[in-house]
Amino acid sequence: MRNVILLAAVVSLLLLVGGVSAADVGTAGMRNGTTVTIQSAGQGYPAYITTPEEGGPYPAVVLIHSFNGLEPGYRVMADRLATEGFVVIAPEWQTFEEAPEDNVTEALVRDTVAYLGTRPEVNSSSIGLTGFCAGGRYTMLFLPRIEEFSAGVAWYGFPYSGGQANGSPPAEFIENITDPMLIIHGTADEPSPVADIYRYATELDAAGKYFELKVYQGEPHGFMIGEDGQLVESPVAESAYEEMAIFFNRTLG
Repeated sequence: MRNVILLAAVVSLLLLVGGVSAADVGTAGMRNGTTVTIQSAGQGYPAYITTPEEGGPYPAVVLIHSFNGLEPGYRVMADRLATEGFVVIAPEWQTFEEAPEDNVTEALVRDTVAYLGTRPEVNSSSIGLTGFCAGGRYTMLFLPRIEEFSAGVAWYGFPYSGGQANGSPPAEFIENITDPMLIIHGTADEPSPVADIYRYATELDAAGKYFELKVYQGEPHGFMIGEDGQLVESPVAESAYEEMAIFFNRTLG
């Protein structure tokens, strides 16, 4: 009986330690997260930035949120990436307009990259870009247009859309792509049909551009962030996050 009690105590201790470890992974970056102001075209945009605990310099990632704004789930995702060795910054590109013209958002992203260059913990020669929904479109659009980026991850983007402000479709800039891109999408995406993604991938391949494509059967548009604005906790969401982290570790690390 004494051995059974001791075994139960050991198991309980292991579970407790595991629980603390898991909590640390979820909150470590958040302890360092803060809001800074990015100056762009004479206006100040708030941006959430989170960093690894110490040391550096680290590769950085610019995260462009969806059309629904910088929801809490994006901050959690940024914090988690920070625990894996990335400085992550997420500018709130809708601060002054719900649907700014592409050149306005591009200028903000460029100024965000310039800001990263002032941070001593950032390796400014190793910066990635990722975005979701409208941010996925921006990732496809800006990766070939902003030379400071070294890799991009486009989540359920719109390769053939001019966006809310009727700009240029990202597919028009395929020939200018020089960096690796990971595209993440779901087959049940109604706003951005997966057929467009397959078409885009075919054109990337024909142009000799390096890309990776991860498609999740049955997943809808915006499957990483729930209706409550929080990061979705599901096997698919975990898999998709890991795809991004592995890709950036390989291309930016």
